[in-house]
Amino acid sequence: MCIKHPDKKFRTSNYDKLADSIQLLPDNIANQIAAGEVIQRPASAVKELLENAVDAGATEIKLLINDAGKSLIQVIDNGKGMSDTDARMCFERHATSKISNIEDLFRIKTMGFRGEALASIAAVAQVELKTKTAEAEMGVYIEIENSQVLKQEPIATVRGTSIAMKNLFFNIPARRNFLKSNAAEMRHIVDEFIRVSMAFPEILFTLTSNGQQVFHLEKGTLKQRIVQILGSQYNARLVTVQEKTDYLNIYGFVGKPETAKKTRGDQYFL
Repeated sequence: MCIKHPDKKFRTSNYDKLADSIQLLPDNIANQIAAGEVIQRPASAVKELLENAVDAGATEIKLLINDAGKSLIQVIDNGKGMSDTDARMCFERHATSKISNIEDLFRIKTMGFRGEALASIAAVAQVELKTKTAEAEMGVYIEIENSQVLKQEPIATVRGTSIAMKNLFFNIPARRNFLKSNAAEMRHIVDEFIRVSMAFPEILFTLTSNGQQVFHLEKGTLKQRIVQILGSQYNARLVTVQEKTDYLNIYGFVGKPETAKKTRGDQYFL
């Protein structure tokens, strides 16, 4: 065995000539990678946008879908809206109004808090945002494509937020080709819509697909919302469940034996 001493000559010939290979990813690439963790299909964007509308304090939320979400996903709410600065900041990664210190993580009472949803959506779609607060005279309109702001200008609009997400995965053809048929993707969208609307019966929800209204869910009680979604046949087949303990409270409804199914469909735990 021969061991060479790591003298200067050896170090120069073997180490100093090695090129640096670690570098920071450009923002648009980093955003697309992160988007893959959040936005896997149109239903993922529907989930994020509906939950944002709920967090905004909306009492009416409209979901508009074209081409099973591949060409358009739009959510319109009458929530508190955003200021000009917030409307721009909401598309930055990890920009959030929900937490400011580590202790806030243990007091989360909102649907989301990481500040990744809109940044991810803006990385993989063409986005148009209109928003206005109750105090502002004018709203703001923003266009974003591939994480780049193309336009920001004042606009006359009502209080609340309208966000339209167009041409999902337009800049990642391989991801777009991975999407299933329109029927399959629409089933996933409806599942997310039902999950959110079931949890908030005090909010009016509507779902329109290709110009045809699929759901119109008026405000009401949880039982009324269940019947609205699952059908009037459930009205006389629901049994109230309520249990309170020191560490857990459970309330809701279960179906009578005749409503039982072999699959887990129509089961919702919130």
